[in-house]
Amino acid sequence: MPSRTKWPAALLALAVFTTGTASTVQAAEAQDRTTTQTPSAPAPFHLGGTHDVADELSRLETTHHIRIGAYALDTATGRTVSYRANEKFPSLSTFKAMVCAAVLDKARRSEPGLMDKVLHWKKSDEVPNSPATEGKGDKGMTVAELCRAAVTRSDNTAGNLLLGRIGGPQGLTRYYRSLGDPVSRLDRWEPELNDWKPGERRDTTTPAAMGRNLARTSLGSGLVPADRDRLNGWLRATVTGDARIRAGLPKDWTVGDKTGTSDAYGSANDVAVAWPKSGQPVIIAIYTNHTTPHAAAEDAVVASTASTLVRGLGVEQTG
Repeated sequence: MPSRTKWPAALLALAVFTTGTASTVQAAEAQDRTTTQTPSAPAPFHLGGTHDVADELSRLETTHHIRIGAYALDTATGRTVSYRANEKFPSLSTFKAMVCAAVLDKARRSEPGLMDKVLHWKKSDEVPNSPATEGKGDKGMTVAELCRAAVTRSDNTAGNLLLGRIGGPQGLTRYYRSLGDPVSRLDRWEPELNDWKPGERRDTTTPAAMGRNLARTSLGSGLVPADRDRLNGWLRATVTGDARIRAGLPKDWTVGDKTGTSDAYGSANDVAVAWPKSGQPVIIAIYTNHTTPHAAAEDAVVASTASTLVRGLGVEQTG
């Protein structure tokens, strides 16, 4: 079943900084209470409780023949709403937000000057869906520019080059573990990591795990304040997510997100930090896939899920 719980006070606190003010949110529970079973038939929908969230998302799944995994955290209260939040989904390009967090962390801890280092690559290193890096290998780009390309435009070559700076897919898996995430893993490079089918364990995450990773790196103690600000700036500048989580939230909210998409089983993912016009930010992680191969990814399902989650949290909305 979905969960809407406060994080236990005994768990490790994460410092959260927003618009110059500080508040404290607590670390997520080790296990969500989200079921991995198929939800029961939907009841009449009057949103305001966790059962209503489950009903609405179950209805979306039935209507669109799709599987939805979702996790949302209100950092003002510590409450969470989730649905299939501990089921595995392909991470797809949502990993690029985390590889940039890992690179920022490495630059801070062990390789000063890394973000300004210029990387060069061969034409043979370029892979499809690389709008920012294509043809620029001779000139090169700084690691910071590659992070911006990977997050804002989901550039695949940039993603691979950044993985190379932290020890490849296994290096990112180690970074997940350093964040306290025992679930998420990366096994392959772009574009092979998008080759997913139901039951595949490689290159997967869960909505709860990735949501907590995003909370720790964009708002909490996973990165120092200057590096959090840099990561959040890239997330806010993303141009690939306008039809997903952003579309489901009030227009006067500020949203930073990282998408992931694959033609394999019509997967559409999005993870976001969303700042209401007033109040503290909300973390949202949404993963979807169809049950049949070669289905089209559905942005509108992600947008509807985001709207449902935020209403389920009871966050005041304007705009």
